Amino acid sequence: MSLMQTLGLKPAMLASSLAKAKVLVVGDVMLDRYWFGDVSRISPEAPVPVAKIGRSEERAGGAANVARNIAGLGGKATILSVVGDDEAADALERLLKADGIVTSFKRDANIATTVKLRVVARQQQLIRLDFEDAPSHEILAGKLEEFADIVAAHDVVILSDYGKGGLTHVAEMIQLARAAGKPVLIDPKGDDYSKYAGATLLTPNRSEFRQVAGGWKDEASLTAKAQALRAELNLDALLVTRSEEGMTLFRADGALHQPTLAREVYDVSGAGDTVIGTLGLALAAGQPLPVAMNLANAAAGVVVAKLGTAVCSQQELFAL
Repeated sequence: MSLMQTLGLKPAMLASSLAKAKVLVVGDVMLDRYWFGDVSRISPEAPVPVAKIGRSEERAGGAANVARNIAGLGGKATILSVVGDDEAADALERLLKADGIVTSFKRDANIATTVKLRVVARQQQLIRLDFEDAPSHEILAGKLEEFADIVAAHDVVILSDYGKGGLTHVAEMIQLARAAGKPVLIDPKGDDYSKYAGATLLTPNRSEFRQVAGGWKDEASLTAKAQALRAELNLDALLVTRSEEGMTLFRADGALHQPTLAREVYDVSGAGDTVIGTLGLALAAGQPLPVAMNLANAAAGVVVAKLGTAVCSQQELFAL
C-alpha cells in the first residue's frame, strides 16, 4: 500500500491544498558551495590530499533550504532573513527566486553572507570552510518590523535557528505570530530553549534534545523528559527526530512514534530542514499533525539518500 493510501489522502486533492498554503520562513540563511574534484596524490608541502577541482555547485542552505523544501513540495514560501551586501547574497537570492520563493533579504553592508564551502572528492567530504558574521542590531530591528507587517498574510510560521544571530528577536516573533493566530514551528539551536516558550512545536534532533534535557535510559525516560520540556515551555507539541530510530511526537495526550522510512542513508545534512518544511507546509494545507508528521518522515527518508542539502519533490513524495 502506498503512503498516500495509508494516510487516506488523494494526491490530486493534497496537491491542490499544498499549492494554496503559504509558509513564512525566518532564520539564518546560508550559501552552500560544493567544489567537486579528484584526489590522486598527497601534497609535498604537508601530509594532506591535493584535490583537483573539476566542477562546482551552489545551493541555498540553512533556513533557505527549508523554503526550498516547501517550494519543492508545491507550496508557497516566503523567506525573511539578514544577509551581507555581497556576491554570495546575490547568488542566494538568484537560486531562491529560480525556485519560485519570495525573498525578503535585509542587507547588512557590515557583514558577509554566511557561506559553507565543501571540497568533495570521490563522494567524500575532504574539508568544510565556513565564512560568517553576526548581523547588526539595526538590521535585525528592521527585520522584526517587516515580520510584524507580513505574518498575518501566511498560514504557518517556521523559525529556523542555526545560531548565526538572525533570530535574536525570536521571543517577539513567537508573540506576534501567535497573536495573529498563526502556528509557530521552530528548529531550535543551543542549550537554552526558554526563548522558544509559547511556540506551537519544536523539532530538535536527538543530540540537540539530549543537550537540553540530558540522557535517557529507555523510552519511558525519554517520554518523561520530553513531556516535562513541552509543559515547561507551554508547547502544543514536541517532535524529536531520532535519525535511524525515526521520530517521536509528544503531545498532551501522549506520544506517537514513526520509524524511519529511509531505504539508504547517504547524507543526513539538511534532513532537519526537510522535516520542518514538510511539517509546516502540511499543517498550512490543513492536515492534522499526525498526518503532517508522517509526510515529513517520508520526505526526510527521500533526502537522506541524496548528497548535500537536498529537497524532496512532490512527485517523489507522492510516489512512495
